[in-house]
Amino acid sequence: MPPGSFPILFITATRIGDAVLSSGLIKRLSDEIPHARFTVVAGPEAAPLFADLPNLDALIPFAKSRDGGHWFDLWRKVRKRRWGLVVDMRGSAITRFLSTRRRAIFHRPHGEPGHKVLEAARTLRIEDDPAPPWLFAGPEAEARAAKLTAGSAPILALAPAANWIGKTWPVERFSRTAMRLLGSGGALEGGRLMILGGPGDRELAASFRDITARARFINLAGEADLLTSYACLKRARLFIGNDSGAMHLSAAAGAPTLGLFGPSDERQYGPWGAAARAVRGARSLDDIRRIDPGLDQAMCHMMDLSVDRVVAAAEALLAATQAPPSGVQ
Repeated sequence: MPPGSFPILFITATRIGDAVLSSGLIKRLSDEIPHARFTVVAGPEAAPLFADLPNLDALIPFAKSRDGGHWFDLWRKVRKRRWGLVVDMRGSAITRFLSTRRRAIFHRPHGEPGHKVLEAARTLRIEDDPAPPWLFAGPEAEARAAKLTAGSAPILALAPAANWIGKTWPVERFSRTAMRLLGSGGALEGGRLMILGGPGDRELAASFRDITARARFINLAGEADLLTSYACLKRARLFIGNDSGAMHLSAAAGAPTLGLFGPSDERQYGPWGAAARAVRGARSLDDIRRIDPGLDQAMCHMMDLSVDRVVAAAEALLAATQAPPSGVQ
């Protein structure tokens, strides 16, 4: 570690979306603390989000074990360093046993919960100006994204997958929405279609190939790493997706982002940013909970969200935003 540096241990979430929502704290700390150096601890899925972080000393993937031994393993990796600051977004007990000048530990709020970005900001006692999600993609990721998205036609990005069937809008409705926006007379007529997802979504992504010409189809599902996908989203004219990590990745990238909601709370998990919107069907979250109180039934709670409603929200968002600049970084 360079002399005079200020070492910060930042323990973030397992899931991609939660890690993105608290990522702005790293940018805030980097801006406000001279010579800050970061060690980031994250779940295996979320850890790649921070691979290109400036002033990164170490990136520690943190996989849970059934016996709870993962906390002891982490403690052994970080206990020997004298930290300037430990930020623990998991609210664990590990920080009590580390040598540090200061601790910032996430605590679940009392009363009515707020948006997760605001909750994260309060961990650092930021009340006036929340820290919006922020990620950094290095030159290699940006170069890969530029190659994948080369062209001038606007990009419609879709993320049709989610981690639970209950909040997954039907694939057929995603397809119809894309055809209306990209087809003759559509708001993105002649545009390109970009599909996002993980390795397990390759087959799902393939079902969208016939919507547009091969030259206008960009498949990132299982083909691009997280930071490359993030860099690609900087170049998207519009993103539409379920409440998922990809949705938060899009909002962090600054793309006009339309999140589709049903059995999750957009007041807490809505996409964050001036160019971000959430849309749901006729039923409120309370209405859905009356049907499925524990939100544990294997049913789709998104069936009352129509294609017409999503297309209208997409057109309104397009009208309120501008295309990304060429050569965006």
